[in-house]
Amino acid sequence: MIITRATEYAIRAVLYMACQPQGEIILKKDICRVQEITPAFLTKILQPLIKAGVVGSQRGVGGGFFLAKPAGDITLFDIVKTQEGPLYLNQCLIEGNDCSREFFCPVHGAWQEVRTEFMETLSRYDFATLAARQAAMPRPAPAAGKTRRKKPAAT
Repeated sequence: MIITRATEYAIRAVLYMACQPQGEIILKKDICRVQEITPAFLTKILQPLIKAGVVGSQRGVGGGFFLAKPAGDITLFDIVKTQEGPLYLNQCLIEGNDCSREFFCPVHGAWQEVRTEFMETLSRYDFATLAARQAAMPRPAPAAGKTRRKKPAAT
């Protein structure tokens, strides 16, 4: 399983917001610039998080986005679930989907255990902890080709 690009960017955007002072409204352009996400894509990926009550938005002058609850109350599982939907890993685990092999398939229980442990692991990582880890890490050097150049002086 590989998470989608939308999920990856949603995690990065929420982590960026978690690294800012609590309650601060973060400008869309700042998130886009720092996380290298296009404005349209950022809007698209934040909509499910707004609907789920993870992120809030404020329109108008001085508007932007903010965490709607404390970073310590938001987990990786929250973001993955919001972006990807329920995590089943296999068709036989989908609720309401009667698996005809459930009672004699030795793998069914393994899939169930893997799914449960995966969700529990994602739930252990909250964004306050991830933000603290981020603060302790060295800053990456600017990416090649991403440096800004000054306009030449008019002559």
